[in-house]
Amino acid sequence: MKKLPRSFYSRNTITIAKALLGKTIVRRIGRIFISGMIVETEAYLHDDPASHSFRGVTERTKVMFGEAGHLYIYFTYGMHYCANVVTNKEGIGEAVLIRAVEPIEGIKVMMERRSKKNEVLQNNLTNGPAKFAQAFGLTTEHSGIDLTADEIFVVEGRTISRSEIITGTRIGISSAQDELLRFYLKDTPWVSKK
Repeated sequence: MKKLPRSFYSRNTITIAKALLGKTIVRRIGRIFISGMIVETEAYLHDDPASHSFRGVTERTKVMFGEAGHLYIYFTYGMHYCANVVTNKEGIGEAVLIRAVEPIEGIKVMMERRSKKNEVLQNNLTNGPAKFAQAFGLTTEHSGIDLTADEIFVVEGRTISRSEIITGTRIGISSAQDELLRFYLKDTPWVSKK
């Protein structure tokens, strides 16, 4: 499995949000691999009122302003974690939220983490950012992890054509709700919302 290089992440954030679709995110825990194809993303830009980086660098957001190709994970609503890929150039403060993945490997581990037995059959195991993070066991402890290293990384997956990508408004935010910065694969049942 060849990991995506740093140069993949050090580009325009909207471009990366689309380019991540079809890629496979992998988490390695010892000899166990958990993986899923990314099927839904949301872009968060530096001048975006909905972005955590909008008000500048804080202890929480400093990872977003760092080198591209790292994970930025935050805790929300006092109960959920959400995982983002830091993008663009260092100092800008942009990221792509991974909203949903289609499980590939380690499905049993994912189901145990989510305390679900039949969710995989109902396409409900990883079809949302909090569900994805929980299934992969991602918390704020993983914020800052380098995606070009060996613990959590992204590899090439399925080739996606432009005609397969749907663009829509973002979900679950109060600011900049109408921005067309959510991208998902049209023919998958694993997205959080069509």
